[in-house]
Amino acid sequence: MSEKALRVLCLHGYHGNSRILAGQLQPLRDGLSTPVDFVAVDAPSLAAGDFGWWHGDIPGYRDEFQGWARTRDWLVELFSREGPFDGVLGFSQGAALTGLLPGLSAAELSIGLRFAIMAGGFRSEAPEHRELFAQREAYRIPSFHIIGDTDTVVHPNDSRHLATAFTSPVVVSHPGGHVIAATPHIKSALDDFLAQQRKEG
Repeated sequence: MSEKALRVLCLHGYHGNSRILAGQLQPLRDGLSTPVDFVAVDAPSLAAGDFGWWHGDIPGYRDEFQGWARTRDWLVELFSREGPFDGVLGFSQGAALTGLLPGLSAAELSIGLRFAIMAGGFRSEAPEHRELFAQREAYRIPSFHIIGDTDTVVHPNDSRHLATAFTSPVVVSHPGGHVIAATPHIKSALDDFLAQQRKEG
């Protein structure tokens, strides 16, 4: 097996940034034995100091995607400039974006995405994204989903709905809320998942 680390693009949550996400990921990273290079990036700023991937009122977070076109174009350029990445990890809004990437890859660009990891994510219900989720073959990639049973920001059922977009999702839950949990069970399951992706790479 190659000693080369997996390269994983990391997408932060709404009003977050790469520095915040790195801190949120650290407890989980500390428990991994599989070599992984986590590459966190800032969303294209839609306003001064505001790094959202798109905007919408909280009640409409599943179907309001103002700024999506800008984010899509930015991602196309990012993958061309900084890729390839073996996989993508996203938290919250970043997880929702991660859920769109397999379909985006099939529809618009070849990014060679091999797996996806999502924590506290939700599935877009926006009309412009239906064609992405319709790319069923693209969603055969392995996926790993972390769901908080007491999440009050993104309902656990919304995160489970996102998981159903993928053919064979690995779903792990924790008793906490809207966080990237690093319980022993999640660390072990994610390490096994990543080790398998590295083996198959």
